[in-house]
Amino acid sequence: MLKKENFMDIFLQQFQDIKWEQIVFTCTRILVVLFLAWLGMVILRKILRKLEQRLLTQSKTAGEPPSESEKRVETLIRLIRQAALIVLWVTTILILLKEIGVDVGPILASAGIVGLAVGFGAQNLVRDFIAGFFFILENQVRVGDVAIVNGTGGLVERVNFRTIVLRDLGGIVHIFPNGTVSTLSNLTNDWSAYVFDIGVAYKENTDKVIDVMSSVGSEMKQDEILGPFMLEEPEIFGVDKFDNSAVVIKGRIKTKPIRQWQVGREYLRRIKLAFDNAGIEIPFPHQTLYFGEASKPIEVALLEKLKGEKVVT
Repeated sequence: MLKKENFMDIFLQQFQDIKWEQIVFTCTRILVVLFLAWLGMVILRKILRKLEQRLLTQSKTAGEPPSESEKRVETLIRLIRQAALIVLWVTTILILLKEIGVDVGPILASAGIVGLAVGFGAQNLVRDFIAGFFFILENQVRVGDVAIVNGTGGLVERVNFRTIVLRDLGGIVHIFPNGTVSTLSNLTNDWSAYVFDIGVAYKENTDKVIDVMSSVGSEMKQDEILGPFMLEEPEIFGVDKFDNSAVVIKGRIKTKPIRQWQVGREYLRRIKLAFDNAGIEIPFPHQTLYFGEASKPIEVALLEKLKGEKVVT
Protein backbone atom coordinates (compact mmCIF):
# COMPACT_ATOMS: atom_id res chain seq x y z
CA MET A 1 0.00 0.00 0.00
CA LEU A 2 2.88 2.27 0.83
CA LYS A 3 4.56 1.54 -2.46
CA LYS A 4 1.34 2.37 -4.29
CA GLU A 5 1.06 5.71 -2.47
CA ASN A 6 4.74 6.52 -3.28
CA PHE A 7 4.13 5.74 -6.94
CA MET A 8 1.08 8.02 -7.00
CA ASP A 9 3.02 10.77 -5.29
CA ILE A 10 5.82 10.52 -7.84
CA PHE A 11 3.31 10.55 -10.71
CA LEU A 12 1.47 13.57 -9.32
CA GLN A 13 4.78 15.34 -8.75
CA GLN A 14 5.87 14.71 -12.34
CA PHE A 15 2.45 15.76 -13.61
CA GLN A 16 2.63 19.01 -11.66
CA ASP A 17 6.15 19.70 -12.95
CA ILE A 18 4.99 19.63 -16.57
CA LYS A 19 5.08 23.12 -18.10
CA TRP A 20 1.74 23.12 -19.80
CA GLU A 21 2.09 26.65 -21.04
CA GLN A 22 5.30 25.74 -22.88
CA ILE A 23 3.70 22.62 -24.36
CA VAL A 24 0.70 24.58 -25.60
CA PHE A 25 2.99 27.29 -26.98
CA THR A 26 5.16 24.72 -28.76
CA CYS A 27 2.14 22.91 -30.22
CA THR A 28 0.78 26.22 -31.42
CA ARG A 29 4.06 27.04 -33.11
CA ILE A 30 4.12 23.60 -34.76
CA LEU A 31 0.60 24.11 -36.07
CA VAL A 32 1.57 27.52 -37.40
CA VAL A 33 4.61 26.04 -39.17
CA LEU A 34 2.50 23.28 -40.74
CA PHE A 35 -0.11 25.83 -41.83
CA LEU A 36 2.57 28.00 -43.42
CA ALA A 37 3.98 24.97 -45.21
CA TRP A 38 0.53 24.11 -46.56
CA LEU A 39 0.01 27.73 -47.60
CA GLY A 40 3.37 27.69 -49.35
CA MET A 41 2.32 24.60 -51.30
CA VAL A 42 -0.90 26.29 -52.42
CA ILE A 43 0.95 29.43 -53.53
CA LEU A 44 3.59 27.33 -55.28
CA ARG A 45 0.92 25.37 -57.15
CA LYS A 46 -0.74 28.57 -58.39
CA ILE A 47 2.57 30.10 -59.46
CA LEU A 48 3.54 26.96 -61.37
CA ARG A 49 0.15 26.81 -63.05
CA LYS A 50 0.52 30.40 -64.29
CA LEU A 51 4.09 29.71 -65.37
CA GLU A 52 2.94 26.66 -67.31
CA GLN A 53 0.25 28.64 -69.14
CA ARG A 54 2.75 31.39 -69.96
CA LEU A 55 5.31 28.94 -71.36
CA LEU A 56 2.66 27.21 -73.46
CA THR A 57 1.51 30.55 -74.86
CA GLN A 58 5.08 31.51 -75.76
CA SER A 59 5.65 28.15 -77.45
CA LYS A 60 2.42 28.51 -79.42
CA THR A 61 3.41 32.01 -80.54
CA ALA A 62 6.83 30.71 -81.64
CA GLY A 63 5.13 28.06 -83.80
CA GLU A 64 6.31 25.04 -81.82
CA PRO A 65 4.18 21.90 -82.32
CA PRO A 66 1.66 21.58 -79.44
CA SER A 67 2.69 18.04 -78.55
CA GLU A 68 6.36 18.98 -78.23
CA SER A 69 5.67 22.21 -76.32
CA GLU A 70 3.36 20.45 -73.85
CA LYS A 71 5.95 17.74 -73.25
CA ARG A 72 8.76 20.25 -72.75
CA VAL A 73 6.73 22.51 -70.45
CA GLU A 74 5.43 19.55 -68.46
CA THR A 75 8.98 18.33 -67.90
CA LEU A 76 10.13 21.76 -66.74
CA ILE A 77 7.19 22.30 -64.41
CA ARG A 78 7.58 18.82 -62.90
CA LEU A 79 11.26 19.40 -62.21
CA ILE A 80 10.64 22.83 -60.66
CA ARG A 81 7.78 21.46 -58.57
CA GLN A 82 9.86 18.57 -57.24
CA ALA A 83 12.80 20.81 -56.38
CA ALA A 84 10.57 23.40 -54.68
CA LEU A 85 8.70 20.75 -52.65
CA ILE A 86 11.95 19.16 -51.50
CA VAL A 87 13.26 22.52 -50.30
CA LEU A 88 9.93 23.39 -48.65
CA TRP A 89 9.55 20.12 -46.75
CA VAL A 90 13.19 19.82 -45.72
CA THR A 91 12.97 23.34 -44.28
CA THR A 92 9.68 22.51 -42.55
CA ILE A 93 11.05 19.32 -40.98
CA LEU A 94 14.16 21.11 -39.69
CA ILE A 95 12.00 23.83 -38.12
CA LEU A 96 9.75 21.23 -36.49
CA LEU A 97 12.73 19.33 -35.09
CA LYS A 98 14.07 22.54 -33.62
CA GLU A 99 10.69 23.33 -32.06
CA ILE A 100 10.57 19.99 -30.23
CA GLY A 101 14.07 20.52 -28.87
CA VAL A 102 16.23 18.55 -31.33
CA ASP A 103 19.58 20.13 -32.13
CA VAL A 104 19.63 20.46 -35.94
CA GLY A 105 23.24 21.67 -36.08
CA PRO A 106 24.80 18.18 -36.32
CA ILE A 107 22.17 17.17 -38.86
CA LEU A 108 23.01 20.12 -41.09
CA ALA A 109 26.73 19.46 -40.72
CA SER A 110 26.30 15.79 -41.63
CA ALA A 111 24.10 16.69 -44.61
CA GLY A 112 26.74 19.16 -45.78
CA ILE A 113 29.49 16.55 -45.61
CA VAL A 114 27.36 13.99 -47.47
CA GLY A 115 26.40 16.56 -50.08
CA LEU A 116 30.02 17.55 -50.57
CA ALA A 117 31.07 13.93 -51.04
CA VAL A 118 28.24 13.25 -53.49
CA GLY A 119 29.05 16.48 -55.31
CA PHE A 120 32.67 15.46 -55.88
CA GLY A 121 31.73 11.95 -56.91
CA ALA A 122 28.91 12.90 -59.28
CA GLN A 123 29.98 16.33 -60.48
CA ASN A 124 29.77 15.30 -64.15
CA LEU A 125 26.25 13.99 -63.63
CA VAL A 126 25.22 17.18 -61.85
CA ARG A 127 26.79 19.26 -64.63
CA ASP A 128 24.83 17.30 -67.23
CA PHE A 129 21.53 17.83 -65.42
CA ILE A 130 22.10 21.56 -64.94
CA ALA A 131 23.05 22.02 -68.60
CA GLY A 132 20.06 19.93 -69.71
CA PHE A 133 17.73 22.01 -67.57
CA PHE A 134 18.82 25.21 -69.31
CA PHE A 135 18.68 23.54 -72.75
CA ILE A 136 15.03 22.71 -72.15
CA LEU A 137 14.20 25.96 -70.34
CA GLU A 138 15.64 28.19 -73.06
CA ASN A 139 14.32 25.93 -75.83
CA GLN A 140 17.71 25.95 -77.54
CA VAL A 141 16.97 22.69 -79.35
CA ARG A 142 13.94 20.41 -79.46
CA VAL A 143 12.89 17.07 -80.88
CA GLY A 144 12.61 17.23 -84.67
CA ASP A 145 15.24 19.93 -85.16
CA VAL A 146 18.32 19.45 -87.31
CA ALA A 147 21.33 20.47 -85.23
CA ILE A 148 25.11 20.28 -85.20
CA VAL A 149 26.47 19.29 -81.79
CA ASN A 150 30.23 19.44 -81.30
CA GLY A 151 30.70 19.23 -85.06
CA THR A 152 28.31 16.29 -85.61
CA GLY A 153 25.06 16.98 -87.45
CA GLY A 154 21.81 15.07 -87.40
CA LEU A 155 18.13 14.99 -86.53
CA VAL A 156 17.38 15.52 -82.84
CA GLU A 157 15.48 12.46 -81.60
CA ARG A 158 15.52 13.06 -77.85
CA VAL A 159 16.39 15.88 -75.46
CA ASN A 160 16.71 14.72 -71.86
CA PHE A 161 18.07 16.32 -68.72
CA ARG A 162 21.26 14.29 -69.14
CA THR A 163 21.76 13.75 -72.88
CA ILE A 164 20.99 14.95 -76.41
CA VAL A 165 20.44 12.18 -78.97
CA LEU A 166 21.08 12.79 -82.70
CA ARG A 167 20.64 10.50 -85.70
CA ASP A 168 22.70 11.41 -88.75
CA LEU A 169 21.88 10.86 -92.42
CA GLY A 170 23.48 7.41 -92.36
CA GLY A 171 21.25 6.29 -89.49
CA ILE A 172 24.02 6.39 -86.87
CA VAL A 173 22.83 7.50 -83.41
CA HIS A 174 25.07 9.95 -81.56
CA ILE A 175 24.60 10.55 -77.81
CA PHE A 176 26.08 13.65 -76.18
CA PRO A 177 26.04 14.29 -72.41
CA ASN A 178 24.66 17.80 -71.96
CA GLY A 179 27.64 18.92 -69.90
CA THR A 180 30.06 18.13 -72.76
CA VAL A 181 28.24 20.20 -75.39
CA SER A 182 30.62 23.02 -76.28
CA THR A 183 29.03 24.11 -79.58
CA LEU A 184 25.39 23.75 -80.59
CA SER A 185 24.10 24.97 -83.96
CA ASN A 186 20.36 24.70 -84.64
CA LEU A 187 19.65 24.67 -88.39
CA THR A 188 15.86 24.74 -88.04
CA ASN A 189 15.08 27.28 -85.33
CA ASP A 190 12.21 29.62 -86.34
CA TRP A 191 13.24 29.53 -90.03
CA SER A 192 15.82 27.84 -92.25
CA ALA A 193 17.85 28.85 -95.30
CA TYR A 194 19.35 27.16 -98.32
CA VAL A 195 22.54 28.95 -99.45
CA PHE A 196 23.63 28.22 -103.02
CA ASP A 197 26.70 28.99 -105.14
CA ILE A 198 26.04 28.69 -108.88
CA GLY A 199 28.90 28.97 -111.36
CA VAL A 200 28.54 30.18 -114.96
CA ALA A 201 31.05 30.57 -117.76
CA TYR A 202 33.10 33.75 -117.97
CA LYS A 203 31.55 34.60 -121.34
CA GLU A 204 28.05 34.86 -119.87
CA ASN A 205 26.33 38.14 -119.02
CA THR A 206 25.94 38.04 -115.23
CA ASP A 207 22.98 40.44 -115.28
CA LYS A 208 21.12 38.09 -117.60
CA VAL A 209 22.03 35.13 -115.38
CA ILE A 210 20.70 36.90 -112.28
CA ASP A 211 17.45 37.74 -114.11
CA VAL A 212 16.96 34.08 -115.04
CA MET A 213 17.65 32.97 -111.48
CA SER A 214 15.22 35.53 -110.08
CA SER A 215 12.48 34.47 -112.49
CA VAL A 216 12.94 30.82 -111.49
CA GLY A 217 12.61 31.84 -107.84
CA SER A 218 9.46 33.84 -108.53
CA GLU A 219 7.88 30.88 -110.31
CA MET A 220 8.71 28.60 -107.38
CA LYS A 221 7.14 31.05 -104.91
CA GLN A 222 3.88 30.73 -106.87
CA ASP A 223 4.07 26.93 -106.87
CA GLU A 224 1.15 25.30 -105.04
CA ILE A 225 3.32 22.68 -103.36
CA LEU A 226 6.66 24.37 -102.71
CA GLY A 227 5.46 27.97 -102.49
CA PRO A 228 4.00 27.66 -98.96
CA PHE A 229 7.37 26.34 -97.73
CA MET A 230 9.17 29.50 -98.92
CA LEU A 231 9.03 32.54 -96.66
CA GLU A 232 10.00 34.89 -99.49
CA GLU A 233 11.46 34.86 -102.99
CA PRO A 234 15.13 33.82 -103.27
CA GLU A 235 17.69 36.50 -102.48
CA ILE A 236 20.33 36.79 -105.20
CA PHE A 237 23.35 38.43 -103.57
CA GLY A 238 25.25 38.78 -106.86
CA VAL A 239 28.72 37.82 -108.07
CA ASP A 240 30.53 36.31 -105.09
CA LYS A 241 33.91 35.34 -106.56
CA PHE A 242 35.86 34.49 -109.70
CA ASP A 243 36.71 30.80 -109.60
CA ASN A 244 39.18 28.91 -111.77
CA SER A 245 36.69 28.24 -114.55
CA ALA A 246 33.49 29.99 -113.45
CA VAL A 247 31.94 33.19 -112.19
CA VAL A 248 30.21 32.22 -108.92
CA ILE A 249 26.86 33.82 -108.04
CA LYS A 250 25.67 33.42 -104.44
CA GLY A 251 22.11 33.49 -103.14
CA ARG A 252 19.81 32.28 -100.38
CA ILE A 253 16.29 30.88 -100.03
CA LYS A 254 14.53 31.37 -96.66
CA THR A 255 12.11 28.57 -95.86
CA LYS A 256 10.08 27.14 -93.04
CA PRO A 257 12.09 24.97 -90.61
CA ILE A 258 13.63 21.80 -92.08
CA ARG A 259 12.26 22.54 -95.58
CA GLN A 260 15.42 24.16 -96.97
CA TRP A 261 16.84 21.03 -98.60
CA GLN A 262 13.59 20.08 -100.34
CA VAL A 263 13.16 23.59 -101.74
CA GLY A 264 16.86 23.98 -102.57
CA ARG A 265 17.08 20.78 -104.58
CA GLU A 266 14.05 21.68 -106.65
CA TYR A 267 15.43 25.20 -107.22
CA LEU A 268 18.72 23.79 -108.57
CA ARG A 269 16.83 21.41 -110.86
CA ARG A 270 14.81 24.26 -112.32
CA ILE A 271 17.92 26.44 -112.65
CA LYS A 272 19.58 23.75 -114.79
CA LEU A 273 16.56 23.57 -117.09
CA ALA A 274 16.28 27.37 -117.29
CA PHE A 275 19.98 27.75 -118.12
CA ASP A 276 19.68 25.14 -120.88
CA ASN A 277 16.72 26.96 -122.39
CA ALA A 278 18.50 30.33 -122.18
CA GLY A 279 21.76 28.99 -123.60
CA ILE A 280 23.71 29.79 -120.43
CA GLU A 281 26.75 27.59 -120.01
CA ILE A 282 27.54 25.88 -116.71
CA PRO A 283 31.30 25.21 -116.98
CA PHE A 284 33.05 21.98 -116.09
CA PRO A 285 36.76 21.08 -115.96
CA HIS A 286 38.57 20.44 -119.30
CA GLN A 287 41.98 18.87 -119.95
CA THR A 288 44.13 19.36 -123.06
CA LEU A 289 47.17 17.14 -123.83
CA TYR A 290 50.06 19.02 -125.52
CA PHE A 291 53.32 17.34 -126.68
CA GLY A 292 55.17 20.45 -127.92
CA GLU A 293 55.75 21.88 -131.40
CA ALA A 294 58.62 19.47 -132.31
CA SER A 295 56.62 16.33 -131.67
CA LYS A 296 54.36 14.76 -134.24
CA PRO A 297 50.64 14.30 -133.68
CA ILE A 298 49.91 11.21 -131.63
CA GLU A 299 47.96 9.53 -134.46
CA VAL A 300 50.92 9.87 -136.90
CA ALA A 301 53.38 8.54 -134.31
CA LEU A 302 51.24 5.49 -133.68
CA LEU A 303 50.90 4.74 -137.42
CA GLU A 304 54.67 4.99 -137.96
CA LYS A 305 55.29 2.69 -135.03
CA LEU A 306 52.91 0.09 -136.43
CA LYS A 307 54.54 0.28 -139.88
CA GLY A 308 57.97 -0.19 -138.36
CA GLU A 309 56.82 -3.31 -136.53
CA LYS A 310 55.45 -4.80 -139.80
CA VAL A 311 58.74 -4.17 -141.67
CA VAL A 312 60.73 -5.94 -138.95
CA THR A 313 58.50 -8.98 -139.10
